[in-house]
Amino acid sequence: MCDTIHICRNFLLLVLLAIPGVMIAVTAAAESETMVKHLGSCPFSPNCVSSDAIDPSHHVPPFTIILPAEEAWLLVKEAVKDIPRTELTEVSDNYLRAECRSTVFRFVDDLELELRPGEGIIAVRSASRTGYSDFGVNRRRVERLRSVLQSRGIVK
Repeated sequence: MCDTIHICRNFLLLVLLAIPGVMIAVTAAAESETMVKHLGSCPFSPNCVSSDAIDPSHHVPPFTIILPAEEAWLLVKEAVKDIPRTELTEVSDNYLRAECRSTVFRFVDDLELELRPGEGIIAVRSASRTGYSDFGVNRRRVERLRSVLQSRGIVK
């Protein structure tokens, strides 16, 4: 009788200790499938712009969509593909990352877009991977993309 109680108690203790681990594993798996990418932040250097940036030197307004979110997102992806020397490197239902290369030295800039349908916007970030100053290249890239999207009736 004593051995049966010890075995039952030990089994029950083992089960109780295992439950939190199993719950954490299941939660992590579920979150990884629905994980939302967010835009990176801008460094101190002036070679980055982002609609999420608070300081005026790095801030650009997000793209305010005027079409249904899914339709706008498809058209935005096509517009990014049309940017010269740009390659899409990551695309999902709400996030896009592209590498944009400079004409002469082939420096790489990262362009990120995040669809936020609940806010009616597409957040944007464009940043140089190297160097300190970009002489306004990233800001001009974002504003040119905004102009293209406006001319196509996708954003305000």
